[in-house]
Amino acid sequence: MNSSSNIKNNIVLSVFKDEKTVFRLRDIALLVGEKDFESLNKKLNYYVRTGKLLNPRKGIYAKPNYSIEEVACVLYTPSYISLEYVLQKEGVIFQFDSRITSVSYLSRNVDVQDKTYIYRKIKGEIMANTKGISRQISQVNIATAERAFLDLLYLNKNYYFDNLNPLNKTMVYDLLPIYMSKALNNRVKKLFPDD
Repeated sequence: MNSSSNIKNNIVLSVFKDEKTVFRLRDIALLVGEKDFESLNKKLNYYVRTGKLLNPRKGIYAKPNYSIEEVACVLYTPSYISLEYVLQKEGVIFQFDSRITSVSYLSRNVDVQDKTYIYRKIKGEIMANTKGISRQISQVNIATAERAFLDLLYLNKNYYFDNLNPLNKTMVYDLLPIYMSKALNNRVKKLFPDD
């Protein structure tokens, strides 16, 4: 048996060797070099039934202890994690919320196992600009605190922020032109008045 047949025959090994924890069918097809999606899907369903892989949502396969942040970025693409989830992690808002919040081309609430993923729609021009968004190797796109702050203020003009100290004011003003919004500029100036 040559090595490419070994990989095809050992899909689970290939998945577990990869640094990602969440996969779509096409991701696994690329990973193992399989062109027959129907056959691959049957094999993956077998691995799910036998407990080797998880199937948290239709069309998504995962390793045990998969990353919830990866799920957020795989459910809808393009998207990136932002808003309350990032700001809570960065200490800008204090209220605990277990939901994963993202920005995308659509608005949706999706429950996957015991987690809720919230997607808020934002203009395509804003989504297309990757400034202030970190792309991690494991396919996770996540906003900086400053980008998440501006996303939330853009989508919710009356949002109350508990602590603006973790934010870099210079970076906030550097990212502001992405939104092309005079109203957002005014809101930011009220929160960060000139010293």
